[in-house]
Amino acid sequence: MAIKIRKLFHFLIALMSFFCSCGIYAQNRAHIPLTTYLQKLEHEFDIKFSYADDDIRDVLVEAPDATELNTILQLIESQTQVLIEKLNDRYYTLTRSPTIDICGTVYDNFKMNTLYGATVTVLGTAFSSIIDENGNFSFKGVPRDAKLQIKYLGYKTLFVNADELVTKEPCKTLLLAQYYQQLEEVVVYEFLTKGLIKQLDGSVQMNSKEFGILPGLIEPDVLQTVQALPGIKSIDETVSNINIRGGSNDQNLILWDGIKMYQSGHFFGLISAFNPYLTDKVTLIKNGSSSQYGDGVSGIIDMRTRDSIADTYFAGAGLNLIGGDVYAHLPLNEKLAVQFSARRSLTDFLDTPTYDKFFTRVFEDSQVSRDGNFYFYDFTGKLLYNIDNKHKLSLSFININNLLDYSERDMDTNDEIQSALSQTNLSLGASVKSEWNKRFSTSLNAYQTRYKLEAQNISGNAEQVLFQNNEVQETALKLNTNYSLFENLDWLNGYQFIETSISNKTAVTQPPYTSNQRDIVKSHVLFSELTYTSTDNRLYGRAGMRLNYLENPKSFTKYLLEPRLSINYAFTNRWKLQLLGEFKSQAINQVIDLEQNFLGIEKRRWIVSDDDRLPITQSKQGSIGINYDHKTLYLGLEAFYKEVNGISTLTQGFQNQDQFNGETGKYNVKGLEFLINRKTDDYSIWASYTYNLNNYHFSEVLPPDFPNNLDIRHTATFAGTYNIKNFKLGIGLNYRTGKPYTQPSIEEPLNTSFFPNRINYQEPNSSRLPEYLRADASAIYDFGIGKKLKASAGISVLNFTGRNNILNTYYRLNETNEIEKVDNVSLGLTPNASFRLRF
Repeated sequence: MAIKIRKLFHFLIALMSFFCSCGIYAQNRAHIPLTTYLQKLEHEFDIKFSYADDDIRDVLVEAPDATELNTILQLIESQTQVLIEKLNDRYYTLTRSPTIDICGTVYDNFKMNTLYGATVTVLGTAFSSIIDENGNFSFKGVPRDAKLQIKYLGYKTLFVNADELVTKEPCKTLLLAQYYQQLEEVVVYEFLTKGLIKQLDGSVQMNSKEFGILPGLIEPDVLQTVQALPGIKSIDETVSNINIRGGSNDQNLILWDGIKMYQSGHFFGLISAFNPYLTDKVTLIKNGSSSQYGDGVSGIIDMRTRDSIADTYFAGAGLNLIGGDVYAHLPLNEKLAVQFSARRSLTDFLDTPTYDKFFTRVFEDSQVSRDGNFYFYDFTGKLLYNIDNKHKLSLSFININNLLDYSERDMDTNDEIQSALSQTNLSLGASVKSEWNKRFSTSLNAYQTRYKLEAQNISGNAEQVLFQNNEVQETALKLNTNYSLFENLDWLNGYQFIETSISNKTAVTQPPYTSNQRDIVKSHVLFSELTYTSTDNRLYGRAGMRLNYLENPKSFTKYLLEPRLSINYAFTNRWKLQLLGEFKSQAINQVIDLEQNFLGIEKRRWIVSDDDRLPITQSKQGSIGINYDHKTLYLGLEAFYKEVNGISTLTQGFQNQDQFNGETGKYNVKGLEFLINRKTDDYSIWASYTYNLNNYHFSEVLPPDFPNNLDIRHTATFAGTYNIKNFKLGIGLNYRTGKPYTQPSIEEPLNTSFFPNRINYQEPNSSRLPEYLRADASAIYDFGIGKKLKASAGISVLNFTGRNNILNTYYRLNETNEIEKVDNVSLGLTPNASFRLRF
């Protein structure tokens, strides 16, 4: 107890705060010899058991949590697979079955990564299998005295007795130790909180099932979680505008089950649109991506839902102060399963403190009043079918919706305007994965996605109708082949085809005006890469190339060659050096139209590059990093340089003299990211710091070089979490310097020589907002309601100091031709609470 208190004391000092909590530690029921437990039952129920001593001499059992004899005996049978037969009311016989059903779950030796593709063989029999993506395997009717062999490239072969794996819930966990020579086992470090893992290729993987807690979060929101990592922030506090190493959100590639997503947020960006409870794994890549990934010159967020059939069903439901959700995974048989999730907001019929804060944040600079009707929902579905032991089929579906309608009345004319806004995404995908033999596998993916943003204003007498529409339709096909050339060398090859059609429509009845533009871009891609892992795990290397053929029927055809590189070298047991690099491109961007502004709420429209007015965006990035990881301490330092060419002032969100000119140019970012994390079983404390020098270059703008709209020079985070039995506590502090903005000229702020008048501005982005500082906290308590029903309750407070952070400042002319300053303010003190059930 003294040790626990001392650890807690250090944690409190580090965070400059305190927690007062207590927990009672329950002792687990121990496993006891079956013979001993049978003697206890004979005495308690006045019965007799008959058995051969050799059959059950070494069998252990966990005393069942039951009081009825029949139930107790059934639980013993399920635990031990010893057959119990009732002869009469007093006498029972026990016999040991010659065969048993077994199962297991295989991880690497730090229980962090599943080893998909590892082989399991029951020696001396015909039983063999490949471990699925969740690390699971199972057999029925295995000889009780058999021995299993588990093998995986780069790991020591493990032998285990079959009778140690008798099927029960959960299946026994087996750990494979990595193979090494004169090195300690390689540690894959768990970042910040449980479920965040640093990979050898420089990516970070999030395992939703294992996820712990982060400050301000009571649910594992994918797009909020990635912002806890250095180099990733949202400058306007939304998940629909995530900035990775100084890039804009449209420069990120966001995938859900291999489908490119054009909508990522609910509540106009404040909440992730992806249900986290069936999202099995999320991979974040900032640099050095595999050649199989295209688009996304800034970063990649790859979300994958569960892709294997569970042994039994699982489900859950939850409610918070914004909405409610349900999810389930339902195995129909050994080869077929369905899973689904659904979520809906409560915002159209229930006001909560959280909704009040969100509404103020989203609609503060718009025409929308609290009389409006707003709600959102999403739904996902997936069908899993194991065709046979070597081929698996999956079908995925996702539907995302945001809807708003409201009316307002002009106080001068008494005219009423009816307005509506809808934002929807509907996607279908299919995947076939095949393991042809131990060395060759393939994956075929296809999808169809449709994103639509629609807005309209109708005056009360219908004299004027304004209609705006942005629609994206995309069809894609992708084939991956993976061949193991040698024991330590894998060869990936593939082909990808994508056709994207984007339309933008605007129609006004008074004065009459119509615009309807539709563009298509097609891409054919070949990619190839080699991945090498040394036998001693000292060296990991991946080098690839991606050849893109892009075609816009109206304007261009173009070939682009993109090399990729990822090297990780352990020069000591604890110190590693990492070198990453990549060239990337994208032909689809978002323009930010502040004149036709979708009611002032959603101003971004997807558009196809024409390689002239809006060029194909291309990037090149290189980074070098060093990290130290050993047991409870991680240190990481990474320097990078990124240059992005082919950007336009239309895509960057200018709110000054360059707002509508459409000049093209580039930006470059020089940065440094640092992270230190001290972690034990009880607590995790971390501090991170990011330095970015992010500048534009537009040759047609004066001056041509000036700070990027996303130039946040200094960002720092200090946070920690603490686990006390079933309690999870988190608190954190986020700091960053202010973003650039442009003020009107001091000498002559208004230019009256134009009609309508214009604002004369100073040099672009020559001023900066005040610093940003926000403190968040959260707490979750897990508890059981019944044998199979688990529950959790959580509370969180965003910005618990109530600080008014200014996210953006711009200027506009009001109705009297006077310059008006507009400040977009961050979320205020925002509470939230949740209650969840799992079964």
